Amino acid sequence: MTTSSAHTAVTGTTGITGATTTKAVLFHELGGPEVLKVEDVALAGPGPGEVLFRVEAIGLNRAEALFRAGAYYYQPTLPGSRLGYEAAGVVEAVGDGVSAFAPGDAVMAAANFDFGVHGVYGERVVLPQESVVRRPAGVDAVTSAAVWLTYATAYGGMVETGGLAPGGHVVITGASSGVGTAAIQTALRVGAIPIATTRGEAKRQQLLELGAAHVITTDTEDLVKEVRRITAGQGARLAFDAVGGPAFATLGDALVPGGTAVIYGTLDRRPVELSLNWPLTVHAYSNGALTRDESYRHRAAAFIGTGLESGALAPVVAETFDGLERITDAHRLMESNTHTGKIVVKV
Repeated sequence: MTTSSAHTAVTGTTGITGATTTKAVLFHELGGPEVLKVEDVALAGPGPGEVLFRVEAIGLNRAEALFRAGAYYYQPTLPGSRLGYEAAGVVEAVGDGVSAFAPGDAVMAAANFDFGVHGVYGERVVLPQESVVRRPAGVDAVTSAAVWLTYATAYGGMVETGGLAPGGHVVITGASSGVGTAAIQTALRVGAIPIATTRGEAKRQQLLELGAAHVITTDTEDLVKEVRRITAGQGARLAFDAVGGPAFATLGDALVPGGTAVIYGTLDRRPVELSLNWPLTVHAYSNGALTRDESYRHRAAAFIGTGLESGALAPVVAETFDGLERITDAHRLMESNTHTGKIVVKV
């Protein structure tokens, strides 16, 4: 196969592509969306234990905006950093020792890698086989690009780590984000009761339509008071938080004694403060670390795949952009915070 950016053959143990270069998004300095550049980069064949796949769609994540700006928990190596956790595509070649995948397989990136090195914003990417999972059967590339990281984070953080169970109330911050909307659906799927938070009234109705049992607008409502009212004075069993900072203590105050708070993001870069509503269990959740476990990848894939098949899970795609050259526009939308759900770029 050849494209406008592809030359001579790259051969893996199984399969062949027509590319020794490919287009990818890089950045050479920290900054806003404007630092992202589409460039030709070298493309080697897959080595032992590696998979080469052609990217069809890319799912954007808040972590990538933080990384680009130098505010993520690890730093890019500049110049020439790659970017991107999440993509869906088709395998073109595999290296020695790879038996789980073959050319023609529809796959997704598992988002358990350093995306400054293996970033998937590109036409073709090579990943370790441990960083690749099969796409759910019959699911298109755009939907698949919006699925893995959001639902794996929601399932891994709330169910496997937080112990969310039927009948339990869970407070979900950043509820209009990709992970937030996935968390609402995940909670409903296990029979729990999602309480979504948002800063203002603009997204209240959207969140209710997406399945939130209750919505708290934190700019105008007292979070602890509202959670107590909703739970008949008891408090929620679980908080699932993307923000951190001083407000993390308020989330702990809204829990039952002995409740659990899972923090998976630090959108507020100030130090995280803890509630004195003890006993309290706090988990600092890393989806990448959990996803390195093969058995977890299988459990998460089964949860997501069967959920999509039944209709219990349905990713919310806020907007789709066509072409890598629209990556800057896609990042600008992500930083505007005006969208609900995932932003996807088709390649």
